[in-house]
Amino acid sequence: MTATKKTHRITLIAGDGIGPEVSGAVVKILEAAGAATGVAFDWHPYDAGANAFEKTGEYIPKVLYDSIEKNRVALKGPVTTPVGGGFASINVTLRKKFELFANFRPVKNLPGLKTKYPGLDLVIVRENMEDLYAGLEHEVVPGVVQALKIITEKGSTRIAKFAFDYARKHGRKKIHAIHKANIMKLSDGLFLRCCQTVAKDFPEIAYHEHIVDNTCMQLVMNPYQYDILLTENLYGDILSDLCSAFVGGLGLVPGANLGTECAIFEAVHGSAPDIAGKDMANPTALLQSAVLMLHHIDEPATAERVQAGLEQVYREGKTLTKDVGGTSGTKAFADAVVEAMEAPVAAA
Repeated sequence: MTATKKTHRITLIAGDGIGPEVSGAVVKILEAAGAATGVAFDWHPYDAGANAFEKTGEYIPKVLYDSIEKNRVALKGPVTTPVGGGFASINVTLRKKFELFANFRPVKNLPGLKTKYPGLDLVIVRENMEDLYAGLEHEVVPGVVQALKIITEKGSTRIAKFAFDYARKHGRKKIHAIHKANIMKLSDGLFLRCCQTVAKDFPEIAYHEHIVDNTCMQLVMNPYQYDILLTENLYGDILSDLCSAFVGGLGLVPGANLGTECAIFEAVHGSAPDIAGKDMANPTALLQSAVLMLHHIDEPATAERVQAGLEQVYREGKTLTKDVGGTSGTKAFADAVVEAMEAPVAAA
């Protein structure tokens, strides 16, 4: 007798540029993993960004908002937002709409890839809605523009609590709050006071504070000294990209935007229109984001199956995309992950 599969409704935002290719590869891999573990996916696909604007005149159609609100989980490929004047960032807009206050980015090496920092395993927890990303700008007088940095006790306490809760649950031992309170004494000072208050409830977790510019230097010199970086919005955005370079670049690291009601899991790299449609894109970042999604919807067996298959492909190194030194295309890479999941090989 075949067991009844558990079905998850997922909003799928394929994106534009290479988005449809990497999203298609990830969906194929998840379907194969789910077939083996008794999990099914009910995909609800919608456009956002440039593709949506061409079709509907809106960068984020209302039907997409409604789908995320109903399903509470979305998987999102890269989307293009116009630079400068025009619509605000698609990512920022979605985060504000669904109050996705926590940006979660684990940075960990994949087997088989040579990097300057092997065995790295750190996590960046970034406040996702405040700071300069509140988008409050105005022109004071011609030639003078002011942007407001918004830091609140509520937002700072909430993200600190998220970081410490995660550390306790997953056995992490150390958190560094990253700041510039030596200059921005009121705003970053408030952030630090909130972090300090929360830290008192987690005595088993070592709490430290580093100034952001020093953190950049320390990361390049010795990233192993860090475990969890707890940051405001702008600092976290910059440090996330810096740390991705330690393990191979933005094409490899996952991202999650988490709130109390909804969650959006996304690749953090761009839409790379120059290679769109050429079967060259690497779906690893979106695939690892999908693994985070699987854990979020309480499907650890499927998540572990996907991660094991992905790591096996990297460990063998025979079917990698060009950006990580291989010669294979997007489709061949996806097929290799599916094959690895069906016949897993133990790590050496």
